[in-house]
Amino acid sequence: MNKNRNKIYQYAGLSLLLLSLAACKPVEIEQRAENRTVPEKYASAENASANSAKLKWNEYFSDPNLQSLINEALKNNQELNIMLQEIEISKNEIRGRKGEYLPSVGLKSGAGVDKVSRYTNIGAMEANTEIEPGKEMPDPLFDFGVGVQAKWETDIWGKLHNATRAQVQRYLASIEGRNFMVTNLIAEIADSYYELLAMDNELVILNQNIKIQNDALSIIKELKKNARSNELAVKRFEAQVLKTQGMQYDIQQKIVETENRINYLVGRFPQPVERSHDNFDEVVPQKVYAGIPSELLENRPDIKQAEYELAASKLDIKSAKARFYPSLDIGAGFGLQAFNPTYLVKPESFLFSLAGELTAPLINRSAIKAAYYNANAKQIQAVYHYEQTVLGAYIEVANQLSKIKNLNSSYNIKAKEVDALTKSIDISNDLFKYARADYMEVLLTQRDALESKFELVEKRVNQLKASVAIYRALGGGWDQNPLTPPGIIKK
Repeated sequence: MNKNRNKIYQYAGLSLLLLSLAACKPVEIEQRAENRTVPEKYASAENASANSAKLKWNEYFSDPNLQSLINEALKNNQELNIMLQEIEISKNEIRGRKGEYLPSVGLKSGAGVDKVSRYTNIGAMEANTEIEPGKEMPDPLFDFGVGVQAKWETDIWGKLHNATRAQVQRYLASIEGRNFMVTNLIAEIADSYYELLAMDNELVILNQNIKIQNDALSIIKELKKNARSNELAVKRFEAQVLKTQGMQYDIQQKIVETENRINYLVGRFPQPVERSHDNFDEVVPQKVYAGIPSELLENRPDIKQAEYELAASKLDIKSAKARFYPSLDIGAGFGLQAFNPTYLVKPESFLFSLAGELTAPLINRSAIKAAYYNANAKQIQAVYHYEQTVLGAYIEVANQLSKIKNLNSSYNIKAKEVDALTKSIDISNDLFKYARADYMEVLLTQRDALESKFELVEKRVNQLKASVAIYRALGGGWDQNPLTPPGIIKK
């Protein structure tokens, strides 16, 4: 009879186990694969083995004052230092995840007292229990114990391991995020620095034109004395001089604001920015080599960041999928326990336990399914984000290459225009002296010459900014002092 009952229990247990395993089968969802192909070359650009992105930033930007600003910013920029702390937090998250799949062991000690009623089954049994001949169970009953406990989730299906590996990928992504911030920081400082050089040059141009206009004003006054001109011409020339002088203060205000933008990026309070005072026309943009588009996948930190995020999302799916399967928890403990502290030294007080627990989700798995669906949706989202980042990087480089080419042509034409208008100032002054031209022609010539010189400066600074933008777009500047994963990080 007992044998038949034991067999029934065994069959029931086996059936229950098989049923739970069948119920644990997850919903199959197809993951979306990312497209890692890029065009073989940039539009209107030849393939080249050289790539400017491989240059260190202090090789690409040779101005010592600019180098000093960038060095200081890499140490003191608050936003960059905040990002470094985010990386530290991410690294600590890995330590925490890693501890989840390792056995946990702890010491335990305690003391307590228990008083039960004599008129209960436990109270009645304790009243008739003898610990030693002639002695019944103590009342109230004290309890003293000390021991070691251990617990371990075996992680058969890799749920915890995959979650830890996903966190490692996110840690690596945070490093690439920091690198991308470094690239942008260097580019922003270089842009602002070149703007300062351009505005310094504009002040020089203004002073030169003020001198020219004052000379013209002196001429018109002399002509008036000789009755060869009138007061209207004098006032128009005076107004032109005053207008040009007023432009100086607008430029000076822009200089202050640009200096303070640099000071903010460098992480310091407002102060003058040291810069080169050489002839701005002699500041030549760095020659750029774009390499081949496939190198973007290695050089661009934002692409690598998106790639790590994609890898993490795939591991999240594996971790979420493992929640459908049974989990095995093992617990163990040993120690000493007695109602009297003097008995703790006796062998009879020794105790131990060892237990294994297999649990599987059987009914109401909505939360597990929802987490699994979300993990899959985030993986598809990560694929689109990766493809979008690669596409954006390629288009950005293509745009900047085209911009550099067109700016070079535009600058050469504008330089010829400036040269012609500069010569026309002297010609118009001479014609005006001999009454071959009126004062409005002189004024218009001076105005056009000033505007063209400003436009030439703008063309030059745009060339310099384009050289900065293409360097950033190619992924240069971040690997001067790259962060390396610590020893605990393993892919």
